[in-house]
Amino acid sequence: MQIWSRRSFLKSSAVTSLALGLNATSPAFIRRQLLAGVAEGNTKLVFLFQRGGSDGVNTCIPHGDSQYNTTTRPTLYIPPAQSLDLGNNFAALHPGCSPMMEIYNSQALTGIDGLGNLAVIHRVGYSGQSQSHFDSQQYWENGDPSAPDYNEGIFYRQVERKLDPISNALSAVAVSGSQMVALRGRISLPALGNPANYKFDGDADKVRKFLGNEPSTPQGGDGDGFLGLYGGPRDFPGKSYRELVYGTGRALGDSMRIVQDAVAQGPYVPENGATYPGSFGSKIETVAMLLKRTPVRILGVNIGGWDTHTNQGGAAGGHRNLLYDVAHAFQSLSRDLADQWENLVIVTMTEFGRTSRENGSFGTDHANACVVFVGGGRVRGGTYNCDSTTWADGDLFSRSGRYLERRTDYRQIFKQIFDVQFGNTQADTDYVIPTYSAARTDANARGLPDFNPLSFIA
Repeated sequence: MQIWSRRSFLKSSAVTSLALGLNATSPAFIRRQLLAGVAEGNTKLVFLFQRGGSDGVNTCIPHGDSQYNTTTRPTLYIPPAQSLDLGNNFAALHPGCSPMMEIYNSQALTGIDGLGNLAVIHRVGYSGQSQSHFDSQQYWENGDPSAPDYNEGIFYRQVERKLDPISNALSAVAVSGSQMVALRGRISLPALGNPANYKFDGDADKVRKFLGNEPSTPQGGDGDGFLGLYGGPRDFPGKSYRELVYGTGRALGDSMRIVQDAVAQGPYVPENGATYPGSFGSKIETVAMLLKRTPVRILGVNIGGWDTHTNQGGAAGGHRNLLYDVAHAFQSLSRDLADQWENLVIVTMTEFGRTSRENGSFGTDHANACVVFVGGGRVRGGTYNCDSTTWADGDLFSRSGRYLERRTDYRQIFKQIFDVQFGNTQADTDYVIPTYSAARTDANARGLPDFNPLSFIA
């Protein structure tokens, strides 16, 4: 077995994201945990970040707006006959989203049997919308649209506040080669691409022996191996970062043990007809495996390619293929995790929508409001912010004569999900989304609907 120096250990791509910056045993962090009520039950959340800015207008198509036509979108226009009717005589989904329809459909919504557990939420954004990829991705991930350099994530704070990462070293995971801002914070949470590689090098039996066992009592002397070393008695009591180093080691060892125990159960076999094709599908399969075999509660996944300035495509093409991948991920998770569906929420994110008018390169440019999908057993299926009561004719160009104006702030969506999934109180909201209360007060004073609750989850 390879013996690691501390420096080479921290440089390992499989473990760097967890090993840097973890402070799980600091007294200040423990005090914060004691003040927060840990979320009971086994509720779980998966978030998918569509990086590049997805075209919301061609995702949830506003056929009820006369400005959606072949003049404003000569090559991108999708006629009603080719799109997927959402049952409200106004909106339809892009045909690439067809795998999602078994989650959306219900007798009440479309007259077709289905789960009725997919919310399609149009016109989502925030006041002062940035059209910078970097800035707006930061804002969606850190929960603060005024702080492009703030690298603590909104999902990280949810983990810290409610999911007890001290007791559960695998409370949250980014299925990624590097950590997502949404899961960054004082405690570094695991980021892993291939679970089989999230380990020390060497023979499996020798690695397991090297990991060893934690002591029977905190800082006890009866542990062995790596876990016994980092969970046992502390040396060098005068060193400033002693607790940081020991906390890092213990959490790293615990998370590696949990993941490798999951891998050791053998090849993953999806259930109920679920399939996971392609590279993105492989990431979603990892999500499903971890949800079934480990105590993970929140997982994040990236899918890139949404910056469709050129040759976007209408009913066919690049945008269609990306939408199909996301829709297929929702479908496969709903099938494969049928036993967990009542406790699961899947939500999409993207930094902005795109221009309502097609550009000269057969694509679209950076704009404002976007579409968010939310699926899960507690989700009230339906179309939100895209019907005759919320969308006036011509709203397609309601922002600066070029963009679609938002109606719902993304923080309102996250708040409602966190409240239902993890039992957040207002105090929890103020911790997890520190900008929420002030932004809501400002929007209400200006008569804006940004923070009006939507009935998409209960």
